Parts: sequence; C-alpha cells; structure tokens
Amino acid sequence: MPLIIPNELPAAESLQKENIFTIDQARAMTQDIRPLKIVIVNLMPTKIATETQLARVLANSPLQVEMTLVQMDSHASTHISQEHMDTFYKTLDEIKNDYFDGMILTGAPVEQMPYEQVDYWKELCEIFEFCKTHVYSNMFICWGAQAALYYYFGIDKHLLDKKVFGVFEHNVTRAHNPLVRGFDSLFYAPHSRHTEVKKEEILEHPELRILAESKEVGPHIISTDNGRQIFILGHQEYDKDTLAGEYFRDVNKGLDIKVPANYFRDDDPKQEILFRWRAHANLLFSNWLNYYVYQSTPYDLRQIR
Repeated sequence: MPLIIPNELPAAESLQKENIFTIDQARAMTQDIRPLKIVIVNLMPTKIATETQLARVLANSPLQVEMTLVQMDSHASTHISQEHMDTFYKTLDEIKNDYFDGMILTGAPVEQMPYEQVDYWKELCEIFEFCKTHVYSNMFICWGAQAALYYYFGIDKHLLDKKVFGVFEHNVTRAHNPLVRGFDSLFYAPHSRHTEVKKEEILEHPELRILAESKEVGPHIISTDNGRQIFILGHQEYDKDTLAGEYFRDVNKGLDIKVPANYFRDDDPKQEILFRWRAHANLLFSNWLNYYVYQSTPYDLRQIR
C-alpha cells in the first residue's frame, strides 16, 4: 500500500527513484480505505533529509499512511527555506483539533542543554500533552525520546565523557514483544549522541519495558506495555551515508571528531560504508504501524483515550 504525502514534497522524487509507492492526497481521497494518519514533529535541522528517511520506512508497509509534518512555531528553522516550511509544515495550533493514529517526534541537536533552556521546550510540552488525548501511539527518537522520558517519567539524561558515534550491536531482550517481532537476536543500529539515559533509572518504572539494548551504548528500544509510548534512543531510520555526512562535516570544521565506530570497513573513512541496519529499520517501523497503530487504533479517532 502507498504512503500518502503532500503534493510536491521533495522526498517524493527520491522515493519514486527507489520504486517506493507513494500517492498524493488528492488521489487518496478517491479511495474508500481510511489511511493511517501519522503526524511527524520534525525537530531536525536537516528537514528534507529527515522527511525522506521517515517517509521511506513508513512507506515500506502494506498499510496506507497519510503523513502530516509539524514544526515548532516558537523556533525559526535556519537550515531550510521558509517557503518549504510554509508549504509543507503545520503548527500545533493548526492541528490541535485533529486526531492521529500515530506520531513520530524526531531528535534535535540540543541534547547538551538542559531541557528547560531549549527555546521551544514550552511548546514541546504542549505537544506531549496533546499526545495524551489526540494520538494513539507515539514514537520518540533520540533526543526526542530522552525529552519524552523526562517529561512523562522524570528520567533525566546524563552527559557522556565522549560522544556515542557509530553503528553498534544490540540484542533483543523481549523477543515476544510485537515491536521486535521478526528481529534477529543480534542486530545493528546507528547512534549519534552526547548523552545517555541510564538503564537502572528506566527499570525504576515498572510500566516501561526495555526491548533492545547494547553492551556498549546501553538501552536502545523502550516501550510502555501497551505500546502507546515508544522510545528509540538511536537512529534506526538513518540513511547509509548520514553518519558519514556528520563525520566529514565536523572534520571540515576542524572539530575533534572520532571516526564513527563499526561504520566504515576497518574503521577507515577511505573505505566503504557497512550498511547493516536497513532491514531491521524497516521491520521496526512496519511492526509499529501494524501492531500498535493499525490493529489498535479506533476507526473513529475521536474515541482515543
């Protein structure tokens, strides 16, 4: 089934080249099947790249998905044209009376700041409240996951001595959970962060489940038992060359940056990238859409409680 995206969204061209089935909103309106309504709160400065990454994994599903993009009204995006934002993005005020099957809230490059010092923190808290009554299942990614764990459970982040940067091996800890159904016992996932959430602090909350973790970088996939809140501390959605882009950007700026671990062959940036997380990325998002969105959300979204 296709992913429904706004007309003329830049991601459409990339997805079409990859033979990923998309349709525009006008065509979708002529069909009888109700699409899943997914809202994406995109906090990343690389708006188009992030839109495309998430559209790619959402489209890899037999379900019809309608994607709505949301921005922070209290924060001006400086890495993208205002025309793009005005054309494709809405604000919380514009969607506050709408209901959604699912929401994805991305990471943001503000993790070393206290949450309350982030200029859009107040607005983000309003989104967290909106999720309680207007969204059935929520997926929070990287800093977005840390912020949500802090807001909902009071679990704070901790600054690391050195940046977690690279692709790391993880093991599934709850193999029968629907979110990791079909996962191999060991799988890989990219991480790029300066902070962590400690396992022992997560385990203090019996309503939270650690579904996958790494001996090197700690918890990766966390969920409430009912799947209404899912926290991904890595970047399963990243493209093959995303970490390379971050690495060479910092090298060109003269910053002290380590080569991303387990990413280039032999950890040599002159060699090929080992792209070994794509299958599990697709499976993660497909499982989420199937088990915690499609099979669980009421047909009438106004019945969300």
